[in-house]
Amino acid sequence: MSSRRDPDLAQDLAAAVETRRELGEAYDQELVEAFVAKVDQRIDAVVDKRVRRRLAEHQAAGGGRGGAAGRPEFRGPSGPLGLALASLLLAIPLSAIAAAHVGPLGLVVAWAGIVGINACYAMSRRVDQQRALDGRGGGV
Repeated sequence: MSSRRDPDLAQDLAAAVETRRELGEAYDQELVEAFVAKVDQRIDAVVDKRVRRRLAEHQAAGGGRGGAAGRPEFRGPSGPLGLALASLLLAIPLSAIAAAHVGPLGLVVAWAGIVGINACYAMSRRVDQQRALDGRGGGV
């Protein structure tokens, strides 16, 4: 266990103990808080270093490609469902406003816009899926 000791942290603890001997019990709380803060900083630094190392290993193994350069970014199941719900919720007032102000032609235009947005979204998902399949197949 001695091979894992941090000499700076050990030196800080020794200094805190020596300070406590000199100042007495009056500053115990402050000394403990200061030392715990240093330990917290050290733990954070070690964890950050390990996370960065593992993330780099993961990316080097091919698991980190994503976004614009790699496969399409994950949209999750809420993307299509959210768009469908928003379309239905917005269709009600848009239909009422369009029909009241323009008539049947306004209603057709409003619904054509809603259908067009949903169609474009569906096509973009298909293109993303096709690109993902092409990327796994090895040829572009």
